[in-house]
Amino acid sequence: MADVAIGEKILDLKPQINTKQTAQTSLITTHWLTSNSPLFKMVVNDRANDFLNLLLAGGFIFYARHAEATVGVDQPFLNFYDCTTQRNLSYIGKQQAIVYGQALRSLNIPIEDPVIASPFCRTTETATLAFEAESIAVIPFWAEVYRLAENLQPIEEDQILRSVTSALELPPLRGTNKMIISHSFPESLGLGRIPNMGTVIIKPYGRGLGYEVIGKLSLQDWQSLS
Repeated sequence: MADVAIGEKILDLKPQINTKQTAQTSLITTHWLTSNSPLFKMVVNDRANDFLNLLLAGGFIFYARHAEATVGVDQPFLNFYDCTTQRNLSYIGKQQAIVYGQALRSLNIPIEDPVIASPFCRTTETATLAFEAESIAVIPFWAEVYRLAENLQPIEEDQILRSVTSALELPPLRGTNKMIISHSFPESLGLGRIPNMGTVIIKPYGRGLGYEVIGKLSLQDWQSLS
């Protein structure tokens, strides 16, 4: 069954601002829950409209992992401009990306132009399939999230996480939500593990002011809301 997480901040719909919040501390009250959980059913059945109204008003960042990518492998000398050196979207993954975009459009969720993507072929293809003709901005920095799975020195790992935090503090244009198609984090770092096409919904508070994770939705959860 699909996974979802709605943090305590969504249940009371009154987010508390932490002026020095980091990527790690922002996840304390947010957990992935199964769609069969009482918490999920309460939110979807009783408060879904409130939740959607928040997203329709804009002001959030949607950090999504790319769709299923099981074709090929990432080569030691991976080249962003050569998809044959990378792991790419499967047929199922391509369908996931299409359905993801359809679900957001059916809900009339306003997405800032352009959609941001990591330079990997699987992330750019996910963004292109999901958002059709909308422009895609390939931002090389987001490939750094992929590198967190490597055996990095603590100082380099910390530098990447600090840069991620800085990027997630910046709000989108008024009335829109910023979409980032990138990679999952390791279990205990940053935004944590994210399933294929899972979305972490983030409320940014501005440069140097931190951000808050207010919810996590899987692809099937978006479909159930649409």
